[in-house]
Amino acid sequence: MKISSVGSIFIAALHAEAFAPGALQSFSHASSLHLTTGPDGKAASSAEEDLQLTRQIIIGQFDKEAGTDEVEAEIEIEVPKVSAYTMPAPPANDLMIRAALGREPVERTPVWLFRQAGRHLPEYHAHKKKTGKMFLDMLKCPEDVAECTLQPLRRYPIDGAILFSDILVIAEALSIDVTMPGGVGILVPNPLEGPEEVATRIPSIDEITPQFIEDKMGVILESVKLIRKKMKEENIDIPLIGFSGAPFTLMFYMIGGSSRKNLDRGKMWLKEYPEESQKLLDVLTKIIIEYMSAQVEAGAHMLQLFEAMGMMLEEKELYDFALPCMEKIATELKSRYPDVPLMVFCRGAW
Repeated sequence: MKISSVGSIFIAALHAEAFAPGALQSFSHASSLHLTTGPDGKAASSAEEDLQLTRQIIIGQFDKEAGTDEVEAEIEIEVPKVSAYTMPAPPANDLMIRAALGREPVERTPVWLFRQAGRHLPEYHAHKKKTGKMFLDMLKCPEDVAECTLQPLRRYPIDGAILFSDILVIAEALSIDVTMPGGVGILVPNPLEGPEEVATRIPSIDEITPQFIEDKMGVILESVKLIRKKMKEENIDIPLIGFSGAPFTLMFYMIGGSSRKNLDRGKMWLKEYPEESQKLLDVLTKIIIEYMSAQVEAGAHMLQLFEAMGMMLEEKELYDFALPCMEKIATELKSRYPDVPLMVFCRGAW
């Protein structure tokens, strides 16, 4: 027999309250009036016995509904699965982690590539020519992602590796098409046309779960795992940085379509459609939290949040819309992974 979720929560709540500090004392003070009476008509003689009788009565009721004489032997309580994340041992070169955490002075300033390697590397162009793939195509292949992540590490004595990816993979996960035709940067050819499309084209916030991330962005998580494996094989022992675009930046592209056109569209939405804008930002905040969490659990040592279009916001919009989202992301990630540094870059912001 399975106890319903409501029943499970009720029993758990009773148990937690009974053993909270001071709870037993308050029970004893009211024992003459409120102690439970058992099936034999005898009242409980103590708070502990009262708790046990209460549990037996609740379980017995479920047992009657199921039509069985068995009580505890066949009770199966469903417990939500909890992540079994364990912080990995720091890399041999943990300078960047120590500097980012700020808990102690460091011997020098760490050096890393701010964004993923690419156009300046001859080996990157050689790999593209060899595979015949464009940038977005390579992001769908863990082997390509790992190779492009490791290329600068072989060339430069840097203190951190950054995942070869793009901020708009989140837009793709939300069923917004992304293209890179060449020479014009990344484009969103079919952006959200009006505020009503937030409800019709974007998944609801309740749909954004760890399983959603696995289903829609699993190839990126496999890439992170492969990068860590290949770094170990090549004896490259530095932190791996995972990253994501920040909510307003993603919204900017999803409604404007480009970093070169419709530049005022994001601010216009915030002013004219504040409710729908906030709804979209809330969904983006949730998916960023789950996506960055998944990167950590796949092996990233550090995280970086890019509000790359921060310069498109006036001070009021920045404080009213963008910063609360980033604060929520930071608060939730630090509660889950207190020893994983989170860096935030808000370009051109006030």
